[in-house]
Formats: sequence, C-alpha cells, structure tokens
Amino acid sequence: MAITPDEKDWTWVLQRVCPECGFDASEATPSTAATMIPALLPRWQNALRGANVEERSNPDTWSVLEYGAHASDVFELFTARLELMLREENPTFADWDQDQAALDGCYSTLDPDDVASELVQNGLDAAAAFGAVDEADWGRRGLRSNGAEFTVVTLAGYFLHDIVHHLHDVNG
Repeated sequence: MAITPDEKDWTWVLQRVCPECGFDASEATPSTAATMIPALLPRWQNALRGANVEERSNPDTWSVLEYGAHASDVFELFTARLELMLREENPTFADWDQDQAALDGCYSTLDPDDVASELVQNGLDAAAAFGAVDEADWGRRGLRSNGAEFTVVTLAGYFLHDIVHHLHDVNG
C-alpha cells in the first residue's frame, strides 16, 4: 500500500537544526559521516529486530521495515552521488522517487534480517566512501535536477540528517 508522497524540500535542514530529530546538519562533514554511520548501524539493527516491524502505525507512515529498506537505499544512493561529485565537475544527480523505490522494491514484503544485513553493508560502504574524501575535495559541487546545489560537505550533512531522522521516526 502506497503512502502519501513526501514532497517537502528538506534542504532547509542545511541552515537550521531539525526540530523533530534535533540533528544539526551544518556541523556535519565527510569525516563526521565516516565515524557517525558505523555508530548508528547497531541502532538500525535493533530497530529491525523488534516485534511487528512490518506493521504500519497508520496507513500514511512507513513501517520500521520500510524505513530500514529506505535507509539502506539512501546509503547506496548517497554513496553513488558522492562518487559522481568526485569523478565529474558539477554533475546533476538523477531524480530519485523514494516512494516509487519503496513500491518497486516491495519494501513491505522484505525479510527484516536481509534488510538489516544489506543496510549494514551499504552503511559501511557509505562510511568508507565519505571517510576516503580528501579535505581538498570537500568543496566539490553537485546539483539536483531542481537546481539545489550541494558541496561534498553539505551532501554529507543532508545525507546524515536523513539517516538520523528516520531513526527518530522508528524510535531507534
């Protein structure tokens, strides 16, 4: 069952602390991502080991399982975007519809243990990728199709907010 798409522009989290999860993306760097991600992975694993992870609290909110699958995809997506920024000058990111990805990936029917395993691997890959970025490359730029501009630093903050915020969503 599809949920109402989230069409908010979340780039505002780069300017101020998120009032819901308390994350301050302006303090994040690629080095922060490299150390913070491995520390968050056990919380995701615990959340996915909980009872009834496939049940939604209401029809318009993903289940813990769906959030976990989404977070796994986010790790993979932002690793790819980072690599693109380091490889090309001012690349434009392909659009990604998270709600369509949830439907196409059948998030709600996945095995929680498989999701946890993939999430950990994708998270470790993302941590390694962000950790390997030379500080001289932190200013490299990339663009979303809507014109939102990121540097490697702001991409790290935006990305980390997504992971932290969804842990907050699942009480992880």
